[in-house]
Amino acid sequence: MKRGDEMKTSLVIMAAGMGSRFGGLKQIEPIGPHGEAIVDYSVADAIRAGFDEIVFIIKKEIEEDFKNTVGKRIEAKAPVKYVYQTMPDFRNKPLGTGDAVLACRDVVKNPFAVINADDYYGADAYKKIHEHLISEKDYAMVSYELSKTVSENGTVSRGVCKIKDGFLESVTEFKNIAKDNDFPKGTIVSMNFWGLNPSIFDELSKRLEVFKKTADLENDEFYIQAVISDMIKEGCARVRVLKTRDRWYGVTYKEDKAEVVRAIRKFTAEGKYE
Repeated sequence: MKRGDEMKTSLVIMAAGMGSRFGGLKQIEPIGPHGEAIVDYSVADAIRAGFDEIVFIIKKEIEEDFKNTVGKRIEAKAPVKYVYQTMPDFRNKPLGTGDAVLACRDVVKNPFAVINADDYYGADAYKKIHEHLISEKDYAMVSYELSKTVSENGTVSRGVCKIKDGFLESVTEFKNIAKDNDFPKGTIVSMNFWGLNPSIFDELSKRLEVFKKTADLENDEFYIQAVISDMIKEGCARVRVLKTRDRWYGVTYKEDKAEVVRAIRKFTAEGKYE
């Protein structure tokens, strides 16, 4: 029996963050013609690719608004679970994406992909990562060309990847990247689209305890990307890099919304979405 014959998969969607530069709760910002958010299209792509369930990571503060909008729409299309990222009492924001994924430990039992709620990754990305999850045990990451992820309306932060023989060697975070930048053509970046399995939870738990003892807890972030990078360096994880030619879309700034709306209209006209 092939691994994929009995394997179920989960899509974990990180939706607990507030968009400080965007200026609001961009996870539920209407993008589509009937009030759909970016995440509606992400879930549609994931379901078509074969994902079996959707797991939202949210904060209690947004629970009612989120469930009455995005949650209600998604629940009509796929099984949905919710987990909550709690706010520590020693700071005024969550600890970061690593802490968010760790919150899924008691809920997610399948190989799973992790995405940001407010990023549009393209249908090809879900097909490739789902196929990986049901056929391989290594972790995976969907990568993008840097030029296809920048904003016309301001600078962005991106994790620039070093790749060898199809596997990720390292991710280095660069901030304040403008559309016109000095990175070589074809530079590959991570957009926080990971393919993982439940083995990650023990690593996250162990490394979070170290983080709490050594980090500046008022300011530092416990990033899933940093944890995976450390695991690669220590030889306890391999991450297959899955390349897509699709463009990434997101709303880092309010002005970015118009471009996302145009893209969704184009994809709808092409028959990708009903």
